[in-house]
Amino acid sequence: MLFGGVLLAVQALQLAGALDLPAGSCAFEDSTCDFDSVFEFLPWILNEEGHYIYVDTSFAKQGEKAVLLSSDVQTEEWSCLRLVYQITTSSGSPSEPSRLNLYVRFDDESFDRLLWSAKEPSDSWLIASLDLQNSSKKFKILIEGVLGHGNTASIALFEIKITTGYCIECDFEENHLCGFVNRWNPNVNWFVGGGNMRNSHSILPQDHTFRSELGHYMYVDSVYVTHYQEVAQLISPVTTAPMSGCLLFYYQLQQGNDSIFSVYTRDVAGLYEEIWKMGYPGNADWNLAEVEFSAPYPMEVIFEVAFNGPKGGYVALDDISFSPVPCQNQTERPFSAVEASCNFEEDLCNFYQDKEGPGWTRVKVKPNMHRAGDHTSGLGYFLMANTKFTSQPGYIGRLYGPSLPGNLQYCLRFYYAIYGFLKMSDTLAVYIFEENHMVQDKIWSVLESPRGVWMQAEITFKKPMPTKVVFMSLCKSFWDCGLVALDDITIELGSCWSPEKLPTPPGECTFEQDECAFTQERRNRSSWHRRRGETPTSYTGPKGDHTTGVGYYMYIEASHMVYGQKARLLSRPLRGVTGKHCLTFFYHMYGAGTGLLNVYLKKEGDSEESLLWRRRGEQSISWLRVLIEYTCERRHQIIFEAIRGVSIRSDIAIDDVKFQAGSCAEMEDITQHSSGYSEDLNEIEY
Repeated sequence: MLFGGVLLAVQALQLAGALDLPAGSCAFEDSTCDFDSVFEFLPWILNEEGHYIYVDTSFAKQGEKAVLLSSDVQTEEWSCLRLVYQITTSSGSPSEPSRLNLYVRFDDESFDRLLWSAKEPSDSWLIASLDLQNSSKKFKILIEGVLGHGNTASIALFEIKITTGYCIECDFEENHLCGFVNRWNPNVNWFVGGGNMRNSHSILPQDHTFRSELGHYMYVDSVYVTHYQEVAQLISPVTTAPMSGCLLFYYQLQQGNDSIFSVYTRDVAGLYEEIWKMGYPGNADWNLAEVEFSAPYPMEVIFEVAFNGPKGGYVALDDISFSPVPCQNQTERPFSAVEASCNFEEDLCNFYQDKEGPGWTRVKVKPNMHRAGDHTSGLGYFLMANTKFTSQPGYIGRLYGPSLPGNLQYCLRFYYAIYGFLKMSDTLAVYIFEENHMVQDKIWSVLESPRGVWMQAEITFKKPMPTKVVFMSLCKSFWDCGLVALDDITIELGSCWSPEKLPTPPGECTFEQDECAFTQERRNRSSWHRRRGETPTSYTGPKGDHTTGVGYYMYIEASHMVYGQKARLLSRPLRGVTGKHCLTFFYHMYGAGTGLLNVYLKKEGDSEESLLWRRRGEQSISWLRVLIEYTCERRHQIIFEAIRGVSIRSDIAIDDVKFQAGSCAEMEDITQHSSGYSEDLNEIEY
């Protein structure tokens, strides 16, 4: 064990009130409180002298895991979960490091949701701060430690505590400093002031919280500055849930000092944005600052002080808080991802087009073997621009999106499909229209991509002024025109490419990285295979996956099988819960000799399997969506069984599998159509 040498140094981290901790919290002094080790896995060991629990390779092997489960927790108000932990390993960089995962488990879901994960080893205790949004639903906290390689691999938990409030809030009265950290600089740093500390040349008489010399605050002093513009940064925990409102804090500085005090946000890609800067020194007492703050995606708040010399004095900071209410009455409407997105199933939503030319038409296509349907379900509506009928070669009309507030980063995603056209370049382009300046800026255009396949496009953009997204289809000449299809437009805040995205939830699988937690009874040429692009045999199978058009899906290769041969794909064991479940997936059954696709429910302990859904024979050249509603209160698995048909044109594929708690009813309007072909909505109870 490597914890003993640093234990004395972190005793101060133990939070007050250990005997009266809220649900979901524990200081691990002499017990694990309301947490229990899950019997099927390794136990967490309570240190003989108390203070922490651990699991290590002295009694376990690499790859084994220990799981700790809390009693029921409910956060009716926004709360912050703080976890003090340490991961240690032997010298060197192991290929398989130890990992600590934290999940939340809702009673009505058959899978656990990963909230946070860490694998970096450390020689000291670290603090993770996780925002828990307010919810009336009860849940449990599940902490999983997975041991990596090494003879001295260890994972330890010092404390877990849930408190009401936001993780970026802090009064600096507790020694963990709410997870705020100082970015170390040889000459100028943030320090804890107040209490019994007398190590500063610029001691403030009182903190703001208690108006007492015993209270605490953070301060930075210029006494050791040696260079022009020495910078000290105090960095908040990363936000883990979307929030928007007013950030408030109190500051005090020495009168007449020559310093620059600023507040920035920084996202996981390292992009800084200044959100506040001190305009005047203020009075000698504590001054209140109110800053409009929006964190739609993970970001840090950075309090930065830059000194121009050793006579810059000091800057002090205390009582950082957050309110979901804007600082001042705002006339500008806040951004709504729902209002800015559209799948065109009911209408054009908040999109519109100019009056010139035939423009975009809302259409739908019945399942057939020649023309693909929409992307949303294979059965619904999408937009089509038919440049063959335009009276103005070179222009087909513009599709405008709703107005977007300025100075925010957006991620635009949409699906498009191109038909015809000898040259695909610029047949579809996306522009940003700046309303105040009447300026259009092209941010994307089609180059070359497979024809007749729904392709996903992702564009990150940011403009200082209010803007609109504009889609435009072009026909360069009368002799080179075709069809352009558009569907499932979404606009969200943040970058499309986050370097620190959590893994796909265990209830979802797109097969982009691997087969997720699905397993097979056997693996050979006649099994399910993960593939991208077209299947080898002509006139059967998809041309691309459903997720992006260029990604992966699972399929059976009929040319490797004989008539009637089966391939079975099994989900990981799912926890049985009360209430309804909705299983959603997309399937592709194209080919004159297509066989059967079955979905079974297998309950633990039962030898028989129950049929939930079945499709027989050729269905469509499109990916089609199906929703299956079922209930099962016992541990169970879902099995996808594909059976080869009478010829080699019998490839069957699935993609984008998703398990959801609750009824499928809210999706039924999209999937039930008047075309005469309705998607099955099965409701099965076991």
